[in-house]
Amino acid sequence: MTGWGDPAVEGLEVYIVGGAVRDDLLGLAAGDRDWVVVGASPEIMAARGFTPVGGDFPVFLHPRTHEEYALARTERKSGRGYRGFVFHAGPDVSLEDDLRRRDLTVNAIARAPGGALIDPLGGAADARARVLRHVGPAFVEDPVRLLRLARFAARFHDFSIAPQTLDLCRELVRAGEVDALVPERVWQEFAKGLMTDHPGRMFDVLVACGALGRVAPGLVWNDGVADGLARGAARGLDLAQRHALLCRCSDPGLQDRLRAPSACRDLARLLPGLLARLAAAGAVARDASATTAMDDPAAWLALLESCDALRRPERFEALLAAADCVLDVDPEAWVRRLAAARTVDAGAVARAAGGDPGRIRDEVRAARLRALQAEA
Repeated sequence: MTGWGDPAVEGLEVYIVGGAVRDDLLGLAAGDRDWVVVGASPEIMAARGFTPVGGDFPVFLHPRTHEEYALARTERKSGRGYRGFVFHAGPDVSLEDDLRRRDLTVNAIARAPGGALIDPLGGAADARARVLRHVGPAFVEDPVRLLRLARFAARFHDFSIAPQTLDLCRELVRAGEVDALVPERVWQEFAKGLMTDHPGRMFDVLVACGALGRVAPGLVWNDGVADGLARGAARGLDLAQRHALLCRCSDPGLQDRLRAPSACRDLARLLPGLLARLAAAGAVARDASATTAMDDPAAWLALLESCDALRRPERFEALLAAADCVLDVDPEAWVRRLAAARTVDAGAVARAAGGDPGRIRDEVRAARLRALQAEA
């Protein structure tokens, strides 16, 4: 592999660790590589042109490839939550010491320059057996590990979770460690889990260990939400659409607690109203046997206006695709209706109305209704 044999690392004891090794064993496409350096110091790394980027512990960027190289380290619990750790990264820390402080055995495997695996915790065997298993009892010290386990369960949906690992997750919840998670960290893991092929498993795992209500208060997770999210994933919807499907039955205040990006919040805010209007107009659930078309141009226009579709057509189309995972919507028909309404030249109508605001509003609406009538 490239990385070994270049001047920047020549003479250093370096290993590829974590996800790159795991995914290679599973026959998956290679992603970013993480490197561990044993027996070095920050001064040695700086002298070789590496740029320090770590906060609490020494991580460096390679001067040419910009890959991350971390000094081997250990950690000791010093306080509550995922930030309550003291790290030690001296030259005396061995590779095995570094591997033992990781979360799951499948993530605690290293590859040496010659290709040999260093696997003191049986991660390769667990990868073959399709098992997600904690490295050790220190798993309960870091609540992020629970989120990561749930996210890995979604990514590797055919892996089981070791019963003892789920027990430790429940202990983590009982001890209140998950309450120290900040919203930004929760969202970071949620966003990754939502973009897997089987995102619902992440939330199933959080429910199974009693953590969902603690990390996402107000999130409603039931069979209907799970089915809609599964359809969204199968159709390749983007993060904002999947997030909207996840939150469609939840307390609106959840958006503030999760601190999701504005595009995700917008779709999550608008989707429940759109679904309610579509359902009231006759669209029915995806698993129903029949549908009734909405055939009233005035209702069409009201729905388009409620979503600000005339000004934000791309967002409306994204909403339609999400809604179609829950109800039988006919997105193509709605796109045609939107296109028809947008053919009206509001500026020309305003000029003809002589600048009277009330008249402009009424005549623009009447023109749009006529355009929609042609689509009826």
